[in-house]
Amino acid sequence: MTDLQGKIAVVAGATRGAGRGIATELGAAGATVYVTGRSTREGRSEYDRPETIEETAELVARAGGVGIPVRTDHLDPAQVKELADRIEREQGRLDILVNDIWGSENLVEWNVPVWEHSLEKGLRMLRLAVDTHLVTSHCLLPLLIRNKGGLVVEMTDGTAEYNQANYRLSLFYDQAKNSVIRMAWALAHELRPYGCTAVALTPGWMRSEIMLEHFGVAEENWRDAAAAEPHFLISESPRFVGRAVAALARDPDAARWSGQSLSSGGLAQVYGFTDVDGSRPDCWRYLVEVTDAGRPADVQGYR
Repeated sequence: MTDLQGKIAVVAGATRGAGRGIATELGAAGATVYVTGRSTREGRSEYDRPETIEETAELVARAGGVGIPVRTDHLDPAQVKELADRIEREQGRLDILVNDIWGSENLVEWNVPVWEHSLEKGLRMLRLAVDTHLVTSHCLLPLLIRNKGGLVVEMTDGTAEYNQANYRLSLFYDQAKNSVIRMAWALAHELRPYGCTAVALTPGWMRSEIMLEHFGVAEENWRDAAAAEPHFLISESPRFVGRAVAALARDPDAARWSGQSLSSGGLAQVYGFTDVDGSRPDCWRYLVEVTDAGRPADVQGYR
């Protein structure tokens, strides 16, 4: 479907993972997508991963959209303002903003209390996960609010309901991911007078490039990882959460979700989209009812 043709999107943090999947699916729906991040073919970010924004832009184009890579450090307001000015010059509008900046897996010390966790790493994590989103909204929302129907998607990990009841294995990580959920709630309040919508969105257990490497598999044989981790059978591709964003973007009544915390699996039940394998993994329900309940891995009824 090309029902987003003519729509202009920014996916901030689209180098890999969820951002790449979202950019690709917006492209598949016909959108023009500005793909931002710090890793390019000319040089890597501190994250030191091989994926680049140029690769993502090419995936957008192959899917049917227009992909425009723009190297941007979203901690630098001048660079984000330059991005906004470029979009205004080239397009004159912005319809969709996805804040997916993260880049902090290497900084988290899991199950380490705050007084033992590296303070330098923890504070850097918050800068990358929270400050970047604030800088991006500050600079790009003046362009988005010019037209009614604009959509802002704040990407996080965990629903508000799940995170309220569960410690997320690091105070710094817990703070980062819950801050983004509250950010979407506050943005919804500020955007409402302009007829625009903001939501928080989480994927489930996502088969990012890093996760596939961790289990020594590729997307083509990801089920082989179940031998080491049976619960991995509930995992989802990055395209699944991408289809969730595309569904929100094409929904004329998306404002009904404004301020809410949403999940890819939950939205699939509403909009009817599937993952690339034709299934609808409902990871967060599975996590509560199977994994956290100590039951053996069984995805029957959950995908």
